[in-house]
Amino acid sequence: MDKIDHRETKEDADRQRLPARAAALVRKEPMLLLSAAAAVASLFITPPSARLLSDIDWHTLATLFMMLTVLEGFKSENIFRPLLRLAGGIRSMAALSLFLVFSVFFSSMFVTNDVSLIIFVPLTIMLFRAGGRERYILPVITMENIAAVRGSLLTPFGSPQNLFIYGQSGVPALRFMRYMLPLWLMSAALLVGFVLALYRGNLGMRSGVRDMSFAGEWAAEGRLRRAAYLTIFAVVLWTIVSRTSLWGFVAVGVAVAVLIIDRKILLRTDYVLLLTFLCFFVFSSSIASNPAISAFLRRSVSGSEYLWSILLSQVISNVPASIVLYPFADNVGALLYGLDSAGLCSLIGSLASVINYRIYVREYPGNGGRFLRVFTLISLLFFALVALPGYYISARFPLR
Repeated sequence: MDKIDHRETKEDADRQRLPARAAALVRKEPMLLLSAAAAVASLFITPPSARLLSDIDWHTLATLFMMLTVLEGFKSENIFRPLLRLAGGIRSMAALSLFLVFSVFFSSMFVTNDVSLIIFVPLTIMLFRAGGRERYILPVITMENIAAVRGSLLTPFGSPQNLFIYGQSGVPALRFMRYMLPLWLMSAALLVGFVLALYRGNLGMRSGVRDMSFAGEWAAEGRLRRAAYLTIFAVVLWTIVSRTSLWGFVAVGVAVAVLIIDRKILLRTDYVLLLTFLCFFVFSSSIASNPAISAFLRRSVSGSEYLWSILLSQVISNVPASIVLYPFADNVGALLYGLDSAGLCSLIGSLASVINYRIYVREYPGNGGRFLRVFTLISLLFFALVALPGYYISARFPLR
């Protein structure tokens, strides 16, 4: 009898813990749950088929897997040490923040916006922690997010949506970049203003980074591993820039190489983020495959590309939105401007923003709500300043 009572008590306790576990999961992985719910709901709109699998952007997922895995290798071998020491030598908080924000802004043009965030957001967190300036982490990584979104818009390969539309439209690269240049320059000037406004009244504030011991040292026995990860990183960048059709083989090769170098790195890769991306792609592919929805978009998108790209991106993010909307767009410039501004409206607007969120909550579990508040406030203010100029330029000077 005592055993039965004990078992019932244990089962009651387990049932009571289930809501707490569910609530903890919601707090820890809200983007995964949201994307999974959207994916499941979309399958009732368009039943799953072989076409659904082929429409998923496996290229983006493979690229993200490679970059996330290499980043874990970089962190394991402390490959960021020279960059940490360089940034740690900047004594002013304003100057340090400008250095980090514009490192993201310029690098995103070449290695894509999501990759630049993967590189620099962890560095920002490490530096600000070392200097005791953690209160500035959220505003600065939000500006880095803006820098990634707006810096990457200049080049055809700066973001996945740029790369997709550039490849589909046939617009020459120099013409593409000239068209994006006005918004790029405006965004750079605004970012300087935003950083200076953050430290208004105290531009001379010191970074507080005195002891660089957190940057660590390079062990002699790790030289080969560091060289291997740098080589893999170069191969991944070549895969992105060259647009090679062999990206699938490269992804497998990267996985095998890391398995040989240090198999534990593959266990640390952020598969939750990959699954979140996959769910969003399932949702967008299912929606685009529905005949009724496709007919509606055909009637509605032409002439309203800017508005449609911004609004739809808030539901499915800008990369899937570019795939859904491009076949129905007449003004490619308005579509590009809208997609490259959509990430400023909400976390879902750009998958790069999801990466930023994910990096932060891994370092500060349970602070997802605070991230969303700060991110939304700063990003929406920036959007309010660039939205009308973007609309005017794209409407006055269409890119077809």
